[in-house]
Amino acid sequence: MSQTGTIPTVSIYGIPFSKLTMKETVQVLEEAVLSKQPHQVITANPIMVMAALEDQAIMKVMQEAEIIVPDGTGVVWAANYCGDPVAERVPGYDLLHELMRVGENYRWGVYLLGSTSEVIQETAVRLQQQYPAIRIVGYRDGFFGPAEDEQVIADIQQSAPDLLFVARGADTQEPWIHKYKHTLQVPVMMGVGGSFDVISGKTKRAPKLFQKLRLEWFYRLLREPTRAGRMLALPKFALKVMRDKENVIKTR
Repeated sequence: MSQTGTIPTVSIYGIPFSKLTMKETVQVLEEAVLSKQPHQVITANPIMVMAALEDQAIMKVMQEAEIIVPDGTGVVWAANYCGDPVAERVPGYDLLHELMRVGENYRWGVYLLGSTSEVIQETAVRLQQQYPAIRIVGYRDGFFGPAEDEQVIADIQQSAPDLLFVARGADTQEPWIHKYKHTLQVPVMMGVGGSFDVISGKTKRAPKLFQKLRLEWFYRLLREPTRAGRMLALPKFALKVMRDKENVIKTR
């Protein structure tokens, strides 16, 4: 059962973005854990919107998620520009930490999946130190193929987490969660991209000034010029929204 019926959304090219604040989002997900119903959370940005417009399979994954939060500033801008604004940006990195904070009150179990074995181990250690009342019930790296899916799923099921965070790259993590969410039966499953790299100390998050100016994407580009190809989706998205202004938020 999709939560989007009860969550106010704005449709951007047919993708239903939540209009909730960070606080309200956390409340919805807290209720999801208590209800034990599987919820896929997608933290989406313009790059993912553009990918969905080019690939029907990605579009289907996004349209069937229980909640899509506006992670990218470009999405916040587009909703505002087209006259149906969202409350605020809800960055995936911050949402992960908010859920950990709330989870301490309940002693939630958390499973971490993805990245390299060094990064995932360090992430588990640091999150446990930061949120001592959370139970890290399991973790493993993201280097496995379809042949090992069954084994990975069995391990997660056995660990019975309340939260599952997956860091396997946008093209893999969301479709993987979508494919197995009813088998996994984890109340909150969320793709977290490069969050484990930041938590483990492998990479730095953008300085506060870049965050404030909504230029985290630019900071990442300065640090990783190889991302330039992907980043081209940002101006393409902006130009497309400006061109399609009247039709962007019409439900497709």
